[in-house]
Amino acid sequence: MMDFSVVIPIYNGAKRLPGVLEKLRSQTGTEEIQWEILVVDNNSSDETAKVVRELQSTWNLQVPLKYVFERRQGLTFARTRGIEETEGQFVAFLDDDNLPNSDWVLQAYLFGNQYPKAGIYGGQIHALYQTEPPENFKRIEHLVLAIRESGEQAFQFNPELLQLPSGAGLVLRRKALLESSNPECIAAVSRGDNDYELSLYLYQNGWEIWYNPAMHLNHLIPPERLEKSYLLSLAYRYGLYTFGCRVILAKTWGQKFLLFFRVMFGGLKRVILHFAKYKKQVQSDLVNACELNFFWASAISPIYYYINKISFQK
Repeated sequence: MMDFSVVIPIYNGAKRLPGVLEKLRSQTGTEEIQWEILVVDNNSSDETAKVVRELQSTWNLQVPLKYVFERRQGLTFARTRGIEETEGQFVAFLDDDNLPNSDWVLQAYLFGNQYPKAGIYGGQIHALYQTEPPENFKRIEHLVLAIRESGEQAFQFNPELLQLPSGAGLVLRRKALLESSNPECIAAVSRGDNDYELSLYLYQNGWEIWYNPAMHLNHLIPPERLEKSYLLSLAYRYGLYTFGCRVILAKTWGQKFLLFFRVMFGGLKRVILHFAKYKKQVQSDLVNACELNFFWASAISPIYYYINKISFQK
């Protein structure tokens, strides 16, 4: 078995992929680590396959650079395929806009061995903006762009409060997934738009969720990801996940019932307080508008959750 696997799901990212692979090619301190890289081509229509073949022909590392084509489009299928096709004791997910530091693999591997109960963990994610972000944007960059800079001390996240690692650069202990008795935990690994689910199910099964400050990566943010419509939609979508994530840890129907109203009225309270505090700035200021979208979506997330659940069962 490999010690460490890096899985890169990619869709039409031929232009970005070389940058990620060059960062992985330049990893240091990994001489004693058996690791591999797998590019999962998620039904791309660009030259992703050609780019990988060209890189493989000049790949002068002992680290295997593998490629697999996944026709079923969606991060759901790409991540699952990546886990199936790799052998690492730890499986790390990088996107094509994630640029890890030169010791990222080493620090990820050492941390996993140092904390044997860590089922999943993430590190520091720094924004690499290609255009200047709006004023006060730092207030919400963790919310809409999964930027995380939480200091230089390792700590356990608090899943009970939905304090969890972001998806970029997430590292999963394969043993934690394989030993899970909950089928929802297996399914959650592939739900690419909500990485919190997997962390919550692993926590529910007795695993710890950690922050590793020694893992650094830069998240490339192109101008289009700072457009108002895009950011508002992200804030709204993430807000809709609130109840679905919180309910995972509810053990009884009574707890779920109380949680339904706690999340709903808690979200409505935040909407009212936000309006009272910012008034006219709520719609004119991007940061305030994103926060309002998140609070409102959180308030209706219990209804959203059960409507989706009924629709799925049908």
